[in-house]
Amino acid sequence: MSTVIVLGGCGAVGRVAAKTLANHDAFDRVVIADIDLARAVALATEIGPKVTALQLDAADVGSMTAAMRGAKVVVNCTGPFYRFARPCLQAALDAAVDYVDVNDDVDATLDLLSMDGVVKAAGIRALIGMGNSPGVTNLLGRFIADQFLDETQAIDIFHAHGGEAFEGEGVVAHRLHGMGMDIPMFLDGALKYVKFFGEDGIALRTTTDFHLIGKAIPVYPYPHPEQITMPQHMSLQRVTNRGTVLPDAYFSLTTEVARLGLTSREPLSVGGQAIVPREFAISWLLKQRDEILKSQEFGAQRGCTKVVVSGQRYGLPRTYVFSMASVSAALGEGTGIPAALGAILMAQGKVKGPGVLPPEAACDPMDFLDVAAPVLASMKTGGSFEGFLIEKIDEHGNVEKVDLPI
Repeated sequence: MSTVIVLGGCGAVGRVAAKTLANHDAFDRVVIADIDLARAVALATEIGPKVTALQLDAADVGSMTAAMRGAKVVVNCTGPFYRFARPCLQAALDAAVDYVDVNDDVDATLDLLSMDGVVKAAGIRALIGMGNSPGVTNLLGRFIADQFLDETQAIDIFHAHGGEAFEGEGVVAHRLHGMGMDIPMFLDGALKYVKFFGEDGIALRTTTDFHLIGKAIPVYPYPHPEQITMPQHMSLQRVTNRGTVLPDAYFSLTTEVARLGLTSREPLSVGGQAIVPREFAISWLLKQRDEILKSQEFGAQRGCTKVVVSGQRYGLPRTYVFSMASVSAALGEGTGIPAALGAILMAQGKVKGPGVLPPEAACDPMDFLDVAAPVLASMKTGGSFEGFLIEKIDEHGNVEKVDLPI
């Protein structure tokens, strides 16, 4: 029996990955592993008989290793990744199981890449950052560069999402973590680091139009790993990553909490009670999020990822803009579905390795699109993913739609 285990399977991303895997024939059994057994059982029952539940603590490497033995692939959707990425990969390594994750933390990515030697020696394949950004962004950037350009100079990534029915504490913790770290940007052929609140980081803030989502939406520097991994596997002069969470009032409130320094893990005594500023800030932000969504009548969840690839074709400048937008799906679908597709490619033997590799080095974009086609077609039929668009911009600024090969 071919088994795939989804770590953090009850989260916004994990539950989508589990449902997608259950609807595909690559695996006979899908295991939802989560620290909350009751929720895992309820979700497994909801999805169907192919799915079972397992209580698992992502901080317990020994228990995870025991649970993973005999599985074909493990998909890690447990965040924040700066805490859980290494122990989860270590457990997969100890259990000799191929590994996929949606890790979008730069520091965690560097940590996992440092394990490449031992993972390679064990003959294990680890596909990291196989979500939306990173993940789809890496593969689409590579696809456009390979298929449409003779020379590629720049890949600029933009993303916006919001309104999900559920946003976990780990997601907010990841966001605050990113605002406090050095953010990589690949500029003028060199890796540089900017501060979110520094002059260099503020200079990178801009507005951009998102297909189906809105125009002139503010976006901010994001510490995702594409800026580090893509220049290692492609000849490029610039890779940037900017994004936001919708509505802007919520993201602006989050940035203000980070700017004020309310992210410390050191307890404070308040009225005789020990209060951890970071824990308070996360809980407060989640409460404010619900109130903002309600007061603005935000409506259905929505999201868009845009990849802008610039270079030359036949000696002339060309820019290709790929947009993947939805007005009824967002973070969970945009990240969970690619993670599931990565596991399917792994099961089919279409992921390179052994070792620790990002998507653009591990997967052929055409293989990804072939596997994605039937899944995305069914999602489009159901109204979840309405906006796939590739536009070509020539040297005169003329815009032409390009057919997407799925």
